[in-house]
Amino acid sequence: MARPLRFVPANALVEVTTRTIQGRLLLKPSPELTDIILGVIGKAQDLYEMTIHAFVVVSNHAHFLLSPSSAGQLAKFMQFVNANVAKEAGRLHRWRDRLWSRRYRSIVVADEKAAHARLRYILAHGAKEGLVGISGEWPGPNCIAALTTGELLRGTWFDRSAEYIARQRRESVLPSQFATTFDVKLTPLPCLLHLTEDQRQADCRRIVKEIQAAAEAENKAKGRAPMGVTAILAQDPHSRPATTDRSPAPFVHASDEKTELEFRAQYRTFVDAFRAGAERLRARAQELAEMFPLWAFPPALPFNAPA
Repeated sequence: MARPLRFVPANALVEVTTRTIQGRLLLKPSPELTDIILGVIGKAQDLYEMTIHAFVVVSNHAHFLLSPSSAGQLAKFMQFVNANVAKEAGRLHRWRDRLWSRRYRSIVVADEKAAHARLRYILAHGAKEGLVGISGEWPGPNCIAALTTGELLRGTWFDRSAEYIARQRRESVLPSQFATTFDVKLTPLPCLLHLTEDQRQADCRRIVKEIQAAAEAENKAKGRAPMGVTAILAQDPHSRPATTDRSPAPFVHASDEKTELEFRAQYRTFVDAFRAGAERLRARAQELAEMFPLWAFPPALPFNAPA
């Protein structure tokens, strides 16, 4: 089935998911990779001024809860994050093939109740799969400590282009010579802005406790014990799970049918306008092609952002 058009209303809340190829554990956490991924996210946020609410990076996929100003800003932010994480994880794990299975998927979160649910879903990673006993124990990049205690999210960005140029000049390069520290800044969800910082942290701590209780009950029912941090860190990053529990992605995150139908109507209007524009562009294709020499690929159109 073809992917839906990337439709992000202005200043909408979206959940973004991106997965590794074949579900391989190429994002297997380590202190070095966690530091680098946080640095990449911080650098991308600094470049594109992305509003980040929550995120988690597990061994074979990542989730972000974001408020982009437009689909164009979201595309630039995710392109930077995915490209640089792929390079750095490939470098650490000696993986020369592509790292991501396909383009990221963004799903609009249409109302406050759905926003609470998506935040809870992100915070549950690690515990809900039976990997760790408590979500906060997940050793990879995540936002739980930042949301529950205000802990700083800080990572290191390595300017590999400057490093490459220095090596080409046969200069001696120190490991931290082209490293810069970046902080990942989290913004409260719009539906939580009426609370104080202490109230938001207390609410997140309550959610984490509920997640832990649910995970303990599920582990007991399935007769399993959490894998634990030591076993997670010892996994082979080139391996893949025997099975993956993946359900079809929803069209939109909405807590009631009325909100979902309203968003679907908005999307259909967007698709109709897009198709009409595509027809007009095809009608002018020959005229436009004649403006360029033979055997050339005319440049692609830029993102159609408002003036």
